[in-house]
Amino acid sequence: MDIGAHVSVGKGLSQAVEYAASVGCESMQIFAKSPRQWHGPPLDSASAVRFADERVAAGIRRTFTHSAYLINLASADDRIWGLSVQALADEISRARALRADGVVTHLGAHPDGESPAATGRIADAITRAFTLAHGPADPRTRLLLENTAGAGSLYGASIAAIGAVIDACPGHRESLGVCFDTCHGHASGIEVTCDAAWDRLLSDIERECGPGALGLIHANDCLHPFASRRDRHAWVGDGTIGIEGFAAMTRQPSLQGLAVITEAPGEVPVKDAENIRRLVSLRDADHAVV
Repeated sequence: MDIGAHVSVGKGLSQAVEYAASVGCESMQIFAKSPRQWHGPPLDSASAVRFADERVAAGIRRTFTHSAYLINLASADDRIWGLSVQALADEISRARALRADGVVTHLGAHPDGESPAATGRIADAITRAFTLAHGPADPRTRLLLENTAGAGSLYGASIAAIGAVIDACPGHRESLGVCFDTCHGHASGIEVTCDAAWDRLLSDIERECGPGALGLIHANDCLHPFASRRDRHAWVGDGTIGIEGFAAMTRQPSLQGLAVITEAPGEVPVKDAENIRRLVSLRDADHAVV
């Protein structure tokens, strides 16, 4: 289990690697461009190659990018949907250039929620984005579909809904996977507080999304109560999931080869160093394997 954090690239890609190593990252996640803009300046190819080499040299075994917040693959608005397709294609291209192991994306919202119409809209957007993306298709760089806390008409609170999207993209199954966010799951009504709950969740992901679909975990505690549908991250062990939920996560045999990223609120570097320390301590503790 490679544990790390989402880190800023505000001072450049090389500085991001240095920072990640300084807080104990074994894996890392970044934005490949501004998350609050549709478009960004071109990614310098030499800088991308240098980043990939530097993170390996720093002992950071896996890297992920996170797509822009503006992307809404389920949108019923043709203009927003078209911009989202173009933006997702760009995110995939950037992730490939950075030799990332995956690019995480939210699926967006549709007036009918998790409906067949929304599923088709998302699947069509993903298919078109893969067609438009630049760079060699590398099976290592998967598009990871992130679950949501389930507020309003957001798509992806249920594992079945994410699986429906993957099923609707038969030509790209090997390039698709799941990013499971513990805070979002807990807030949406998916239990992650004990060994039995994790067993059920992992079985559900394999059944609905396919063997090996889980590509990344966002390990975030939840500030609000279970099934509240309110997305607010807390430090590991300080929220309503609690430390035992994350201890149970680290005990799952099938997760031992996975990357885990924390996205904690607060001030750097303390928030990242401390949350990584907590997760590493749980992983390295003498737990009985379930």
